[in-house]
Amino acid sequence: MVDTLASPYFWGRGYTNNGMHKAQDFISNQFKQEGLLPLDGKDYLQNFSYPVNTFPGKMDLSINGVRLEAGKDFIVAPESRTVNASGTLTQEDSIHFIDPVNRVVVTLEKKLTWDVAPTVADYTGIMVDETRFKELPKQLTVNIENVLNKKFNAANICGYVKGTVTPASFIFITAHYDHLGGMGSEVYFPGANDNASGTSVLLSLAHYYAAHPQAYSIAFISFAGEEPGLLGSKYFTEHPLVPLKNIRFLLNLDLEGTGEDGITVVNATEFPKEFQYMQNINNAGHYLAAVNPRGKAANSDHYFFTEKGVPSFFFYTLGGIKAYHDVFDRRETLPLTKVNDLQKFIEGFIEKLQQ
Repeated sequence: MVDTLASPYFWGRGYTNNGMHKAQDFISNQFKQEGLLPLDGKDYLQNFSYPVNTFPGKMDLSINGVRLEAGKDFIVAPESRTVNASGTLTQEDSIHFIDPVNRVVVTLEKKLTWDVAPTVADYTGIMVDETRFKELPKQLTVNIENVLNKKFNAANICGYVKGTVTPASFIFITAHYDHLGGMGSEVYFPGANDNASGTSVLLSLAHYYAAHPQAYSIAFISFAGEEPGLLGSKYFTEHPLVPLKNIRFLLNLDLEGTGEDGITVVNATEFPKEFQYMQNINNAGHYLAAVNPRGKAANSDHYFFTEKGVPSFFFYTLGGIKAYHDVFDRRETLPLTKVNDLQKFIEGFIEKLQQ
């Protein structure tokens, strides 16, 4: 499943080449095939929108007469505006070089890490791999096109398996399916670990629980808009499809593609009883090398649920590749070493929550 979600067809599950909407259709169809019920009783999709700056067109850059490759040699700052110009760069400090006429800022970076922005700035930022230069950047020729989408239409995907004993009580399993999308017409960010991995675990759990209904209802929420700032999960908590007080616990899956060094559990210190459940389950089943505690953090889609009083954990796997928000987060290099053990661990935890 990670192979599929990280493939060029889905184009980084973002804002160009219809990538996020293709992923939305794919996941919705998976929910339907598994026989999940729509959480609102009508449709799997919870629609919302937000602004986003996109780069569907030109992505050309030469510095000191050398043509650079988008994604690998350089990335644009996500808030960048369109620019088509040649100019001279003035050194500001050891890493910043400015073309004041064309309002271009070039920054030398050790690692190229991209993101998503909701607005357009009055300049163009370009981050360049510092190893590409033996001499300081002095001249540039650049042709970069941006398009601000003031109302990008997105959707959370929401389904559930009805509980057999107390169907009004829910356990939520969540994972964001969006990633960064593409930069220009040739470069996309696969997002294999972030978060095709978590989405794949969610779909595997949906398959399992569709065949093994539990006493509680098990809901599966695949969020959009995580990368621009947890927008999908925030929207859900503001427009809940079930009463938030009916959620016994939420498990958020993000960055689940490694695991040889165990997992870290965010909110472990907030919910020590449930964290001890996890420790006991792992000690009995020897699923993971370690189950490490971490405190409260606003670093994934669990956060707004916690703020609304919903007991929540977010856990991520440790070890393996370090690719993150770059073009190297590919399925080919993602080990997926602990996916099966992780699922068994989660199944054990969900069973304990219902006792």
